Amino acid sequence: MSPKIAHAALTPTATDVRAAAERIAPYARRTPVMHTEVDGRPLTLKLEYLQRTGAFKLRGALNALLGGEPTERVITASGGNHGLGVATAARLLGLHATVYVPETIPEAKAAPLAATGAEIVRLGDHYAVAAEAARARADAEGVRYLHAFDDALVVAGQGTIGLEIAADAPECDTIVVAVGGGGLAAGVRLGAGGREVVGVEPEGCRSLHAALAAGHPVETPVDSVASSALGAATLGRVPFEVLSANPVTPALVDDAEIVEAQDRLWQEFRIATEPAAAVPFAAWLAGRVPGERPCLVVCGANTEWRRVG
Repeated sequence: MSPKIAHAALTPTATDVRAAAERIAPYARRTPVMHTEVDGRPLTLKLEYLQRTGAFKLRGALNALLGGEPTERVITASGGNHGLGVATAARLLGLHATVYVPETIPEAKAAPLAATGAEIVRLGDHYAVAAEAARARADAEGVRYLHAFDDALVVAGQGTIGLEIAADAPECDTIVVAVGGGGLAAGVRLGAGGREVVGVEPEGCRSLHAALAAGHPVETPVDSVASSALGAATLGRVPFEVLSANPVTPALVDDAEIVEAQDRLWQEFRIATEPAAAVPFAAWLAGRVPGERPCLVVCGANTEWRRVG
């Protein structure tokens, strides 16, 4: 049995990422990498949208539930993907999950979430509103609250993506991820084996940029086509501690660039992503990604799809 992280507030390490990989291996998929070329430039894609639940969040949820104190119930809040990850992890492990989501959650995320059998509570226009209510209920009922990104075990679980890229695409010198609350960026930075990590944000959701400018996490506006997944108003304190000691390269893209990148992913590869998952590709297309052989994490594909015919 791998060692446990005793408290969510602790700062995770590369050792914790390796322990997470061992814990979650029986439940999570090891998603493939694809080496390709776009516009005459070499590129590698980490196809994390092929993960169970259609997004990377299952990794952190599994690690948190397997690596923390034993529990029969868990409460969380989510813009969609984390809630689906927690609800699915809970179902796999025989636990009961309650998930608070904003009323604005896309139906492509709401429907599979409901199918897990978890208790779903819709509240507020943004993640922060749902999160406040979820935490209050968890405190009142004495139930474990599992934060979407501000938790050492969650960060370590997300970091298993970086560990897989380092093993499966060792020639890649840069890894590019989308940033919301910072859990993915922090985890991948720990698991990346010293590779440069680029953290890309929409111009309307700048939690990382704001935290770096202020020297600590601060509240920022949330306004982007990608805000359903990247709409954290504040960078998590655990990710901030990781990224302060292990810096990443920040980058920004605007909504038009994100939508264009979604279109190009479909045109080039028939990959239908949610806006957040196109953010790294948008930065690469715009020339804001350093390195000779970058790997872009395509982190989720929980978007609307309609069968025709």
